[in-house]
Amino acid sequence: MSAYLNSPVLGGTARDHLAVAHDVRDDSRTLRPGDVYVAMRGDNWHGMEFESEAARAGAVVIISDRPSTVLPTVIVNDPREIVGPLCAWFYDTSSNSPRVFGVTGTNGKTSTAHFMDAGLSAAGEMPGLISGARIRGPGCQWVPERTTPEAATLHQTLAHFRRSGVTACAMEVSSHAIAQRRVAGISYRAMAFTNLAPDHLDYHGTMENYYAAKASMFEPECTDLAVINTSDEYGRRLAAAAGAEVWTCGKQDPAADVYADNVVCDATGSTFDVHAPSGNAHVRLHTMGAFQVDNALVALTALVADGIDLDAAADGMSSITAIAGRCQPVHAGQPFTAIVDYMHNTAGQRALLPYLRSLTAGRIIVVAGATGGRDPNKRRALGNYAASHADVVIVTDESPEDEDPTAIRSQVLLGAHRAGRAQVIEEPDRLAAIEHAVAIAQPDDSLVVAGRGSDPIQRYGARTLRFDDHEQLRNAIASSLNGARRRRPGGAPG
Repeated sequence: MSAYLNSPVLGGTARDHLAVAHDVRDDSRTLRPGDVYVAMRGDNWHGMEFESEAARAGAVVIISDRPSTVLPTVIVNDPREIVGPLCAWFYDTSSNSPRVFGVTGTNGKTSTAHFMDAGLSAAGEMPGLISGARIRGPGCQWVPERTTPEAATLHQTLAHFRRSGVTACAMEVSSHAIAQRRVAGISYRAMAFTNLAPDHLDYHGTMENYYAAKASMFEPECTDLAVINTSDEYGRRLAAAAGAEVWTCGKQDPAADVYADNVVCDATGSTFDVHAPSGNAHVRLHTMGAFQVDNALVALTALVADGIDLDAAADGMSSITAIAGRCQPVHAGQPFTAIVDYMHNTAGQRALLPYLRSLTAGRIIVVAGATGGRDPNKRRALGNYAASHADVVIVTDESPEDEDPTAIRSQVLLGAHRAGRAQVIEEPDRLAAIEHAVAIAQPDDSLVVAGRGSDPIQRYGARTLRFDDHEQLRNAIASSLNGARRRRPGGAPG
Protein backbone atom coordinates (compact mmCIF):
# COMPACT_ATOMS: atom_id res chain seq x y z
CA MET A 1 0.00 0.00 0.00
CA SER A 2 1.24 3.49 -0.79
CA ALA A 3 -0.09 7.04 -0.66
CA TYR A 4 1.17 10.52 -1.31
CA LEU A 5 1.74 12.54 1.82
CA ASN A 6 -1.17 14.87 1.13
CA SER A 7 -3.18 14.18 4.25
CA PRO A 8 -5.63 16.95 5.16
CA VAL A 9 -4.32 16.56 8.70
CA LEU A 10 -0.92 17.90 7.62
CA GLY A 11 -2.04 20.41 5.03
CA GLY A 12 0.21 21.23 2.11
CA THR A 13 3.56 21.08 3.89
CA ALA A 14 3.93 17.34 3.48
CA ARG A 15 3.05 17.45 -0.21
CA ASP A 16 6.16 19.52 -0.82
CA HIS A 17 8.32 16.47 -0.10
CA LEU A 18 6.73 14.58 -3.01
CA ALA A 19 7.40 11.36 -1.16
CA VAL A 20 5.49 8.15 -1.68
CA ALA A 21 4.83 6.43 1.64
CA HIS A 22 4.24 2.73 2.14
CA ASP A 23 3.44 2.77 5.86
CA VAL A 24 3.34 5.10 8.86
CA ARG A 25 5.36 3.85 11.80
CA ASP A 26 6.36 5.23 15.20
CA ASP A 27 8.99 2.63 16.11
CA SER A 28 12.34 3.04 14.34
CA ARG A 29 13.00 -0.68 14.78
CA THR A 30 10.09 -1.61 12.51
CA LEU A 31 10.76 0.84 9.66
CA ARG A 32 11.08 -0.35 6.08
CA PRO A 33 12.06 1.48 2.88
CA GLY A 34 9.44 4.04 1.89
CA ASP A 35 7.94 4.47 5.36
CA VAL A 36 6.99 7.64 7.21
CA TYR A 37 8.53 7.80 10.69
CA VAL A 38 6.58 9.60 13.41
CA ALA A 39 9.13 10.66 16.04
CA MET A 40 7.41 11.41 19.35
CA ARG A 41 8.50 12.13 22.88
CA GLY A 42 8.33 9.04 25.09
CA ASP A 43 8.77 8.43 28.80
CA ASN A 44 12.54 7.96 28.53
CA TRP A 45 13.60 9.34 25.15
CA HIS A 46 12.49 11.22 22.08
CA GLY A 47 11.94 9.35 18.84
CA MET A 48 14.19 11.79 17.01
CA GLU A 49 17.13 10.26 18.85
CA PHE A 50 16.77 7.39 16.38
CA GLU A 51 16.69 9.50 13.19
CA SER A 52 19.89 7.91 11.87
CA GLU A 53 18.43 4.44 12.33
CA ALA A 54 15.30 5.63 10.52
CA ALA A 55 17.35 6.90 7.60
CA ARG A 56 19.34 3.67 7.37
CA ALA A 57 16.09 1.68 7.38
CA GLY A 58 14.85 3.64 4.38
CA ALA A 59 12.34 6.07 5.88
CA VAL A 60 11.51 8.87 3.42
CA VAL A 61 10.25 11.55 5.80
CA ILE A 62 9.93 12.21 9.53
CA ILE A 63 6.94 13.80 11.26
CA SER A 64 8.00 15.36 14.55
CA ASP A 65 8.03 18.46 16.72
CA ARG A 66 11.67 19.15 15.85
CA PRO A 67 13.70 19.07 12.63
CA SER A 68 15.76 16.09 11.58
CA THR A 69 19.37 16.50 10.53
CA VAL A 70 19.25 13.55 8.11
CA LEU A 71 15.75 13.39 6.57
CA PRO A 72 13.05 15.77 5.35
CA THR A 73 10.82 16.68 8.29
CA VAL A 74 7.20 17.72 8.63
CA ILE A 75 7.19 19.76 11.83
CA VAL A 76 4.01 19.81 13.91
CA ASN A 77 3.34 21.11 17.41
CA ASP A 78 2.43 17.71 18.83
CA PRO A 79 2.97 14.52 16.80
CA ARG A 80 0.65 12.58 19.09
CA GLU A 81 -2.19 14.94 18.23
CA ILE A 82 -1.99 14.25 14.50
CA VAL A 83 -0.77 10.65 14.20
CA GLY A 84 -4.17 9.04 14.85
CA PRO A 85 -6.12 11.16 12.35
CA LEU A 86 -3.23 10.88 9.89
CA CYS A 87 -3.29 7.08 10.11
CA ALA A 88 -7.08 7.02 9.86
CA TRP A 89 -6.77 8.90 6.56
CA PHE A 90 -3.77 6.92 5.35
CA TYR A 91 -5.21 3.48 6.13
CA ASP A 92 -8.84 4.48 5.55
CA THR A 93 -9.87 3.21 8.98
CA SER A 94 -12.18 6.04 10.02
CA SER A 95 -15.36 4.21 9.00
CA ASN A 96 -17.09 1.36 10.83
CA SER A 97 -15.41 -1.30 8.71
CA PRO A 98 -14.74 -3.37 10.66
CA ARG A 99 -17.10 -2.35 13.43
CA VAL A 100 -15.00 -1.72 16.53
CA PHE A 101 -16.28 -2.59 20.00
CA GLY A 102 -14.13 -0.86 22.61
CA VAL A 103 -14.02 -1.61 26.31
CA THR A 104 -12.53 0.62 28.99
CA GLY A 105 -12.50 0.67 32.79
CA THR A 106 -10.13 -0.21 35.61
CA ASN A 107 -10.64 -3.97 35.78
CA GLY A 108 -12.18 -6.52 33.45
CA LYS A 109 -11.16 -5.02 30.09
CA THR A 110 -9.28 -8.06 28.84
CA SER A 111 -11.96 -10.56 29.86
CA THR A 112 -14.74 -8.40 28.42
CA ALA A 113 -12.91 -8.05 25.10
CA HIS A 114 -12.44 -11.82 24.92
CA PHE A 115 -16.11 -12.39 25.68
CA MET A 116 -17.01 -9.94 22.91
CA ASP A 117 -14.70 -11.76 20.52
CA ALA A 118 -16.27 -15.14 21.32
CA GLY A 119 -19.80 -13.75 21.05
CA LEU A 120 -19.09 -12.16 17.68
CA SER A 121 -17.61 -15.39 16.34
CA ALA A 122 -20.61 -17.45 17.46
CA ALA A 123 -22.96 -14.93 15.84
CA GLY A 124 -21.34 -15.51 12.44
CA GLU A 125 -19.03 -12.51 12.37
CA MET A 126 -15.38 -12.70 11.32
CA PRO A 127 -13.83 -11.24 14.51
CA GLY A 128 -10.57 -9.54 15.32
CA LEU A 129 -9.20 -9.00 18.83
CA ILE A 130 -6.93 -6.28 20.20
CA SER A 131 -6.29 -6.90 23.89
CA GLY A 132 -3.51 -6.67 26.43
CA ALA A 133 -3.24 -10.47 26.37
CA ARG A 134 -3.02 -10.87 22.59
CA ILE A 135 -3.77 -9.34 19.22
CA ARG A 136 -5.45 -11.92 17.03
CA GLY A 137 -7.04 -11.99 13.61
CA PRO A 138 -6.72 -13.72 10.24
CA GLY A 139 -3.05 -14.26 9.55
CA CYS A 140 -1.79 -12.54 12.69
CA GLN A 141 -1.36 -13.28 16.36
CA TRP A 142 1.06 -11.70 18.81
CA VAL A 143 1.36 -10.47 22.39
CA PRO A 144 1.51 -6.65 22.52
CA GLU A 145 3.78 -4.65 24.80
CA ARG A 146 0.89 -2.45 25.97
CA THR A 147 -2.79 -2.87 26.72
CA THR A 148 -3.57 -0.55 23.81
CA PRO A 149 -0.85 -0.14 21.16
CA GLU A 150 0.25 3.17 19.67
CA ALA A 151 -1.96 4.76 17.03
CA ALA A 152 0.07 3.65 14.01
CA THR A 153 -0.02 0.01 15.11
CA LEU A 154 -3.74 0.19 15.85
CA HIS A 155 -4.63 1.59 12.45
CA GLN A 156 -2.31 -0.82 10.65
CA THR A 157 -3.99 -3.68 12.49
CA LEU A 158 -7.49 -2.47 11.68
CA ALA A 159 -6.52 -2.04 8.02
CA HIS A 160 -5.13 -5.59 7.97
CA PHE A 161 -8.32 -6.85 9.58
CA ARG A 162 -10.45 -5.12 6.94
CA ARG A 163 -8.38 -6.52 4.07
CA SER A 164 -8.63 -9.99 5.66
CA GLY A 165 -12.43 -9.91 5.86
CA VAL A 166 -12.81 -9.09 9.55
CA THR A 167 -16.27 -7.65 10.13
CA ALA A 168 -16.05 -6.72 13.84
CA CYS A 169 -13.22 -6.14 16.31
CA ALA A 170 -13.12 -6.16 20.11
CA MET A 171 -10.54 -3.75 21.53
CA GLU A 172 -9.25 -2.86 24.98
CA VAL A 173 -8.92 0.89 25.52
CA SER A 174 -6.70 1.98 28.42
CA SER A 175 -6.81 5.37 30.10
CA HIS A 176 -3.18 5.97 29.07
CA ALA A 177 -4.14 5.32 25.45
CA ILE A 178 -6.99 7.82 25.72
CA ALA A 179 -4.87 10.52 27.34
CA GLN A 180 -2.03 9.97 24.87
CA ARG A 181 -4.45 9.97 21.91
CA ARG A 182 -3.43 6.49 20.76
CA VAL A 183 -7.06 5.74 19.86
CA ALA A 184 -7.61 9.01 17.98
CA GLY A 185 -9.11 8.57 14.53
CA ILE A 186 -11.01 5.38 15.40
CA SER A 187 -14.81 5.51 15.19
CA TYR A 188 -16.27 2.98 17.60
CA ARG A 189 -19.52 1.19 17.06
CA ALA A 190 -19.77 0.75 20.84
CA MET A 191 -17.64 1.78 23.79
CA ALA A 192 -18.20 -0.25 26.95
CA PHE A 193 -17.41 0.74 30.55
CA THR A 194 -16.73 -1.96 33.17
CA ASN A 195 -15.95 -0.08 36.42
CA LEU A 196 -13.61 2.51 37.92
CA ALA A 197 -11.41 2.14 41.00
CA PRO A 198 -8.19 3.79 42.20
CA ASP A 199 -5.36 2.92 39.79
CA HIS A 200 -2.86 4.75 37.57
CA LEU A 201 -3.09 7.79 39.83
CA ASP A 202 0.66 8.29 39.40
CA TYR A 203 -0.24 9.23 35.82
CA HIS A 204 -3.66 10.88 36.13
CA GLY A 205 -3.11 12.54 39.49
CA THR A 206 -6.69 12.32 40.75
CA MET A 207 -9.69 10.06 40.38
CA GLU A 208 -11.50 12.95 38.74
CA ASN A 209 -8.86 13.15 35.99
CA TYR A 210 -8.93 9.38 35.64
CA TYR A 211 -12.71 9.41 35.28
CA ALA A 212 -12.61 12.30 32.81
CA ALA A 213 -10.22 10.38 30.54
CA LYS A 214 -12.60 7.43 30.43
CA ALA A 215 -15.72 9.58 30.07
CA SER A 216 -14.33 11.38 27.03
CA MET A 217 -14.80 8.20 24.97
CA PHE A 218 -18.58 8.13 25.44
CA GLU A 219 -19.41 11.11 23.25
CA PRO A 220 -20.97 10.91 19.76
CA GLU A 221 -17.74 11.93 18.05
CA CYS A 222 -16.07 8.80 19.48
CA THR A 223 -18.77 6.13 19.56
CA ASP A 224 -22.27 5.34 18.35
CA LEU A 225 -23.23 3.46 21.50
CA ALA A 226 -22.27 3.94 25.16
CA VAL A 227 -22.56 0.63 27.03
CA ILE A 228 -22.20 1.20 30.77
CA ASN A 229 -22.16 -1.08 33.80
CA THR A 230 -24.01 0.96 36.40
CA SER A 231 -23.00 -1.23 39.32
CA ASP A 232 -20.63 1.41 40.71
CA GLU A 233 -20.97 5.15 41.31
CA TYR A 234 -18.80 6.10 38.36
CA GLY A 235 -20.88 3.97 36.03
CA ARG A 236 -24.09 5.63 37.20
CA ARG A 237 -22.49 9.03 36.81
CA LEU A 238 -21.26 8.20 33.32
CA ALA A 239 -24.65 6.86 32.22
CA ALA A 240 -26.23 10.19 33.17
CA ALA A 241 -23.58 12.27 31.42
CA ALA A 242 -22.69 10.34 28.24
CA GLY A 243 -23.59 12.06 25.00
CA ALA A 244 -23.82 8.91 22.87
CA GLU A 245 -26.83 6.57 22.93
CA VAL A 246 -26.69 4.86 26.33
CA TRP A 247 -27.29 1.20 27.11
CA THR A 248 -27.02 0.27 30.79
CA CYS A 249 -26.40 -3.11 32.38
CA GLY A 250 -26.04 -4.56 35.86
CA LYS A 251 -26.58 -7.58 38.06
CA GLN A 252 -29.89 -7.78 39.91
CA ASP A 253 -30.96 -4.45 38.37
CA PRO A 254 -34.24 -4.71 36.43
CA ALA A 255 -34.05 -0.96 35.75
CA ALA A 256 -31.02 -1.53 33.47
CA ASP A 257 -31.49 -2.14 29.76
CA VAL A 258 -29.81 -5.53 30.14
CA TYR A 259 -29.53 -7.24 33.50
CA ALA A 260 -28.59 -10.57 35.04
CA ASP A 261 -30.23 -12.48 37.86
CA ASN A 262 -30.25 -15.99 39.31
CA VAL A 263 -26.45 -15.79 39.50
CA VAL A 264 -24.71 -18.91 40.82
CA CYS A 265 -20.91 -19.14 41.07
CA ASP A 266 -18.76 -22.12 41.98
CA ALA A 267 -15.30 -23.50 41.31
CA THR A 268 -16.16 -24.43 37.72
CA GLY A 269 -17.64 -21.11 36.63
CA SER A 270 -20.99 -19.33 36.80
CA THR A 271 -24.54 -19.51 35.57
CA PHE A 272 -27.01 -16.67 35.27
CA ASP A 273 -30.07 -15.52 33.37
CA VAL A 274 -29.77 -12.43 31.22
CA HIS A 275 -32.73 -10.22 30.30
CA ALA A 276 -32.54 -7.88 27.31
CA PRO A 277 -35.05 -5.97 25.16
CA SER A 278 -34.60 -8.65 22.47
CA GLY A 279 -35.32 -11.55 24.82
CA ASN A 280 -33.89 -13.69 27.62
CA ALA A 281 -31.11 -16.27 27.73
CA HIS A 282 -29.50 -18.65 30.19
CA VAL A 283 -25.72 -18.29 30.27
CA ARG A 284 -23.15 -20.78 31.47
CA LEU A 285 -19.62 -19.44 31.89
CA HIS A 286 -16.72 -21.86 32.27
CA THR A 287 -14.33 -19.15 33.41
CA MET A 288 -13.62 -18.89 37.13
CA GLY A 289 -14.56 -15.82 39.16
CA ALA A 290 -17.84 -14.20 40.14
CA PHE A 291 -16.59 -10.97 38.55
CA GLN A 292 -16.67 -12.68 35.15
CA VAL A 293 -20.45 -12.43 35.27
CA ASP A 294 -20.12 -8.63 35.18
CA ASN A 295 -17.61 -8.79 32.34
CA ALA A 296 -19.73 -11.15 30.26
CA LEU A 297 -22.82 -9.03 30.92
CA VAL A 298 -21.06 -5.89 29.64
CA ALA A 299 -19.94 -7.80 26.54
CA LEU A 300 -23.44 -9.17 25.93
CA THR A 301 -24.95 -5.71 26.27
CA ALA A 302 -22.56 -4.23 23.71
CA LEU A 303 -23.37 -6.96 21.20
CA VAL A 304 -27.13 -6.86 21.80
CA ALA A 305 -27.08 -3.07 21.41
CA ASP A 306 -25.50 -3.61 17.98
CA GLY A 307 -28.24 -6.07 17.01
CA ILE A 308 -26.31 -9.30 17.55
CA ASP A 309 -28.49 -12.28 18.46
CA LEU A 310 -28.50 -12.74 22.24
CA ASP A 311 -28.57 -16.55 22.24
CA ALA A 312 -25.72 -16.81 19.74
CA ALA A 313 -23.58 -14.33 21.69
CA ALA A 314 -24.29 -16.15 24.97
CA ASP A 315 -23.37 -19.50 23.42
CA GLY A 316 -20.09 -18.07 22.19
CA MET A 317 -19.16 -16.75 25.61
CA SER A 318 -19.98 -20.11 27.14
CA SER A 319 -17.34 -21.70 24.90
CA ILE A 320 -14.46 -19.92 26.66
CA THR A 321 -12.76 -22.11 29.25
CA ALA A 322 -10.01 -19.70 30.31
CA ILE A 323 -8.64 -16.25 29.55
CA ALA A 324 -4.87 -15.89 29.73
CA GLY A 325 -3.79 -14.45 33.06
CA ARG A 326 -7.31 -13.64 34.21
CA CYS A 327 -8.28 -16.06 36.97
CA GLN A 328 -6.65 -18.68 34.78
CA PRO A 329 -6.52 -22.10 36.41
CA VAL A 330 -3.54 -24.41 36.24
CA HIS A 331 -4.43 -28.10 36.07
CA ALA A 332 -1.36 -30.28 36.50
CA GLY A 333 -2.77 -33.08 38.65
CA GLN A 334 -2.29 -31.28 41.96
CA PRO A 335 -4.73 -31.73 44.89
CA PHE A 336 -5.14 -27.97 45.39
CA THR A 337 -6.51 -25.08 43.35
CA ALA A 338 -3.86 -23.11 41.43
CA ILE A 339 -4.62 -19.84 39.64
CA VAL A 340 -2.76 -17.08 37.79
CA ASP A 341 -4.47 -13.70 37.90
CA TYR A 342 -3.67 -10.13 36.86
CA MET A 343 -4.61 -8.92 40.34
CA HIS A 344 -2.58 -5.71 40.36
CA ASN A 345 -4.79 -3.34 42.39
CA THR A 346 -6.98 -3.60 45.46
CA ALA A 347 -10.16 -3.63 43.36
CA GLY A 348 -8.88 -6.78 41.66
CA GLN A 349 -8.04 -8.27 45.04
CA ARG A 350 -11.54 -7.51 46.32
CA ALA A 351 -13.00 -9.24 43.28
CA LEU A 352 -10.91 -12.41 43.58
CA LEU A 353 -9.87 -13.17 47.15
CA PRO A 354 -13.34 -13.29 48.80
CA TYR A 355 -14.48 -15.49 45.90
CA LEU A 356 -11.56 -17.84 46.53
CA ARG A 357 -12.33 -17.88 50.25
CA SER A 358 -15.88 -19.04 49.51
CA LEU A 359 -14.49 -22.01 47.58
CA THR A 360 -11.51 -22.93 49.76
CA ALA A 361 -11.71 -25.40 52.62
CA GLY A 362 -8.01 -25.02 53.40
CA ARG A 363 -5.65 -22.05 53.21
CA ILE A 364 -5.25 -19.31 50.64
CA ILE A 365 -1.64 -18.79 49.54
CA VAL A 366 -0.86 -15.66 47.55
CA VAL A 367 2.32 -14.87 45.65
CA ALA A 368 2.25 -11.09 45.31
CA GLY A 369 4.29 -7.98 44.68
CA ALA A 370 4.02 -4.68 42.84
CA THR A 371 5.25 -3.46 39.47
CA GLY A 372 7.75 -0.64 39.23
CA GLY A 373 7.00 2.56 37.38
CA ARG A 374 3.40 2.59 38.59
CA ASP A 375 1.52 4.27 41.40
CA PRO A 376 3.70 3.70 44.49
CA ASN A 377 0.85 4.67 46.81
CA LYS A 378 -0.98 1.40 46.20
CA ARG A 379 1.87 -0.89 47.26
CA ARG A 380 1.16 -0.96 50.97
CA ALA A 381 -2.55 -1.40 50.25
CA LEU A 382 -1.80 -4.38 48.00
CA GLY A 383 0.19 -6.07 50.73
CA ASN A 384 -2.35 -5.21 53.40
CA TYR A 385 -5.39 -6.52 51.54
CA ALA A 386 -3.61 -9.70 50.47
CA ALA A 387 -2.52 -10.45 54.04
CA SER A 388 -5.97 -9.59 55.39
CA HIS A 389 -7.67 -12.19 53.20
CA ALA A 390 -5.01 -14.85 52.68
CA ASP A 391 -3.29 -17.19 55.11
CA VAL A 392 0.17 -17.06 53.53
CA VAL A 393 1.55 -14.15 51.49
CA ILE A 394 4.86 -14.57 49.67
CA VAL A 395 6.12 -11.15 48.57
CA THR A 396 8.31 -11.24 45.47
CA ASP A 397 9.31 -9.18 42.44
CA GLU A 398 6.94 -8.55 39.55
CA SER A 399 8.69 -6.25 37.07
CA PRO A 400 10.66 -3.62 38.98
CA GLU A 401 11.32 -1.64 35.77
CA ASP A 402 13.76 1.17 36.64
CA GLU A 403 13.07 1.10 40.39
CA ASP A 404 14.92 -0.61 43.22
CA PRO A 405 13.13 -3.96 43.67
CA THR A 406 14.04 -4.05 47.37
CA ALA A 407 12.28 -0.73 47.93
CA ILE A 408 9.17 -1.95 46.11
CA ARG A 409 9.02 -5.14 48.14
CA SER A 410 9.54 -3.25 51.39
CA GLN A 411 6.36 -1.26 50.82
CA VAL A 412 4.32 -4.37 50.01
CA LEU A 413 5.80 -6.13 53.04
CA LEU A 414 4.99 -3.19 55.31
CA GLY A 415 1.33 -3.35 54.32
CA ALA A 416 1.25 -7.12 54.68
CA HIS A 417 2.80 -7.11 58.16
CA ARG A 418 0.40 -4.41 59.31
CA ALA A 419 -2.54 -6.69 58.55
CA GLY A 420 -1.34 -8.89 61.41
CA ARG A 421 -3.12 -11.96 60.12
CA ALA A 422 -1.22 -13.95 57.49
CA GLN A 423 2.17 -15.57 57.53
CA VAL A 424 4.33 -13.20 55.45
CA ILE A 425 7.40 -14.43 53.58
CA GLU A 426 9.83 -12.43 51.43
CA GLU A 427 11.38 -14.17 48.44
CA PRO A 428 12.82 -11.79 45.81
CA ASP A 429 13.24 -14.45 43.12
CA ARG A 430 9.84 -14.97 41.50
CA LEU A 431 10.50 -18.55 40.45
CA ALA A 432 11.68 -19.46 43.94
CA ALA A 433 8.59 -17.78 45.39
CA ILE A 434 6.31 -19.83 43.15
CA GLU A 435 8.18 -23.04 43.96
CA HIS A 436 7.93 -22.32 47.68
CA ALA A 437 4.19 -21.68 47.40
CA VAL A 438 3.74 -25.01 45.61
CA ALA A 439 5.89 -26.82 48.17
CA ILE A 440 3.74 -25.70 51.09
CA ALA A 441 0.35 -26.07 49.39
CA GLN A 442 -1.81 -28.84 50.86
CA PRO A 443 -4.95 -30.56 49.60
CA ASP A 444 -7.93 -28.18 49.66
CA ASP A 445 -5.70 -25.08 49.61
CA SER A 446 -5.95 -22.37 46.95
CA LEU A 447 -2.78 -20.86 45.51
CA VAL A 448 -2.86 -17.70 43.39
CA VAL A 449 0.11 -16.14 41.62
CA ALA A 450 -0.89 -12.51 41.23
CA GLY A 451 0.11 -9.28 39.57
CA ARG A 452 1.49 -10.09 36.11
CA GLY A 453 -1.25 -12.07 34.45
CA SER A 454 -0.25 -13.01 30.91
CA ASP A 455 2.75 -10.67 30.65
CA PRO A 456 5.57 -12.89 29.33
CA ILE A 457 8.45 -10.52 30.14
CA GLN A 458 9.90 -9.55 33.51
CA ARG A 459 11.80 -6.26 33.45
CA TYR A 460 14.70 -5.15 35.63
CA GLY A 461 15.70 -1.82 34.09
CA ALA A 462 17.28 -2.55 30.73
CA ARG A 463 17.49 -6.27 31.55
CA THR A 464 14.54 -8.40 30.49
CA LEU A 465 13.72 -12.01 31.31
CA ARG A 466 11.18 -14.25 29.69
CA PHE A 467 8.89 -15.28 32.54
CA ASP A 468 5.38 -16.62 32.08
CA ASP A 469 3.59 -17.05 35.42
CA HIS A 470 1.24 -19.75 34.12
CA GLU A 471 4.06 -21.76 32.58
CA GLN A 472 6.28 -21.44 35.65
CA LEU A 473 3.48 -22.39 38.04
CA ARG A 474 2.62 -25.44 35.96
CA ASN A 475 6.28 -26.48 35.82
CA ALA A 476 6.68 -26.02 39.56
CA ILE A 477 3.64 -28.18 40.27
CA ALA A 478 4.77 -30.87 37.84
CA SER A 479 8.25 -30.91 39.39
CA SER A 480 6.78 -31.13 42.88
CA LEU A 481 4.51 -34.01 41.94
CA ASN A 482 7.36 -35.87 40.25
CA GLY A 483 9.50 -35.42 43.32
CA ALA A 484 6.72 -36.76 45.52
CA ARG A 485 6.36 -39.81 43.30
CA ARG A 486 10.09 -40.45 43.44
CA ARG A 487 10.03 -40.27 47.24
CA ARG A 488 6.99 -42.54 47.52
CA PRO A 489 7.74 -46.31 47.75
CA GLY A 490 6.88 -47.89 44.41
CA GLY A 491 6.78 -44.51 42.72
CA ALA A 492 8.02 -43.72 39.24
CA PRO A 493 11.81 -43.71 38.83
CA GLY A 494 13.63 -40.40 38.73
